[in-house]
Order: sequence, then C-alpha cells, then structure tokens
Amino acid sequence: MIDDESRPTTLFASKTLVEHAARGLGGVGLGVFAIGAFDGHPLLASAALLGALALLRGCPMCWTVGLFETIVQRKRARSCACRVHDGS
Repeated sequence: MIDDESRPTTLFASKTLVEHAARGLGGVGLGVFAIGAFDGHPLLASAALLGALALLRGCPMCWTVGLFETIVQRKRARSCACRVHDGS
C-alpha cells in the first residue's frame, strides 16, 4: 500500500527539501554544462539541457514554484502532526 502523505500533492513539489535542492543543483549544473559545451558538442549540450529541464521539472521558475510548494507541504505536515500529538 502506498502512503499518500509521503507523496507530493502537486506537480512541482518534492517529498523533501533535500531532494528538491539536489534536483535544483543537478539541473543548474547540467544547464551550465550545456551552455559551455554547446560550441564544441551541440548534441551533448542538447542532451544535457533536456536533462536539466527534466531535473528542474520545467524551467527554473517551475523549480522555484516547487520549492515553495515543498515548504508549504512540510509546514502542513508538521502542523497536522502537532494536532495529532496534542489531541486536538
């Protein structure tokens, strides 16, 4: 059985902030590589750019929206956990 609370409820959010940051770092790294390698290896640069877009789940703005969604989900999960422990 799949735990629904551990899955992101939106398209751009990740399960954890660490995962989201790692995807962002990887996407930016591949993007920079794609820009630098375009003159010498256009096919490799194109593949790297596609990889960057996949890691970012779209453009950098999409990644930023996902960051905010991940933070909101984390805060909601903490507030729900506090209510359960408090008995309210």
